[in-house]
Amino acid sequence: MPLLPTTAGRRRALRGLVAVLAVLVALLWWLRPFGEPELKGDLTFSSGVRTGVYHTYGQLLEQALAQDMPGMRVELETSEGSQQNLERVAAGQADFTVATADAVSKYRLDGKPGADGLRGCARLYDDYVQLVVPAASPVQSARDLRGKRVAIGQDGSGVRLISERLLTAAKLNPKRDITPVAIGIDTMPAELEAGRIDAFFWSGGLPTSAVRKLSERFEIRLVQLGDLVEQLQAGGSPARYYRAAVMPQDAYAYARNTSAVATVAVPNLLVTREDTSPELTEQFTRTVILSRDRIGGQVHAAQLVDLRTAIYTDPLDLHEGARRYYRSVKP
Repeated sequence: MPLLPTTAGRRRALRGLVAVLAVLVALLWWLRPFGEPELKGDLTFSSGVRTGVYHTYGQLLEQALAQDMPGMRVELETSEGSQQNLERVAAGQADFTVATADAVSKYRLDGKPGADGLRGCARLYDDYVQLVVPAASPVQSARDLRGKRVAIGQDGSGVRLISERLLTAAKLNPKRDITPVAIGIDTMPAELEAGRIDAFFWSGGLPTSAVRKLSERFEIRLVQLGDLVEQLQAGGSPARYYRAAVMPQDAYAYARNTSAVATVAVPNLLVTREDTSPELTEQFTRTVILSRDRIGGQVHAAQLVDLRTAIYTDPLDLHEGARRYYRSVKP
């Protein structure tokens, strides 16, 4: 007949069980992202037009945040682009956004409300400026746009900033030498296809789905902008964020280009405010970096997010929460 455990034995067994449970709890806590309590609340991410890369990126990031920060409810808001995005974050109408570095620089130089409170979380991927025309168009450079109907982007977009600067670099007055059409990438392709515009400027990651889909049903060509880089960079402080770049010929497989296309690129920044909590910013930044491959499967440009360069958020100072994250993963 087996002997019943003594009271002392039962106590030892209980203490052992408690110790095991304590180790398991500690292990689970350590495995939680950031080793911090789960954050709860709401946050707003201002993206872009529905057919642009910003919005697609925002949708996929929203899914990643739902997994990594289940206690936070994320609201995704469409926008006209970088300029409106910055206005929303600066005014407290959004918590995080994406904006081009030249748009950030201009916002600060113009002394817009809340400009001093903006902070960077990460340098993301580069936008490539794309000048799209029908394949049979005689336009071979931006200088050939004189007298044409050209979509230059909406008022609150980064496209508007760069398109007007490129036209100026091409010795064209954006208001007098062309017929400017203030529309975004959500309507540009249909307007070009219908013949109501002769060309459109777009600044976005490669490939942009709206441009790709247009190329699959309508013969288009991308026009080189490389001949304007030197003149563009001479335009002052915001222009220093532009660099010469090349779009591979296969960026849009159906476009009627026979070689790579020289153009201009500008980096995108993940932006928040100085008063956004360090804990939230740290976790948000972590998700952005760690979701690169997940998001990159659908938004190719996201694959270019690089931990080694993410900390360079010039012209914005790095937010303290983002700094904490980069320190935590520093080898």
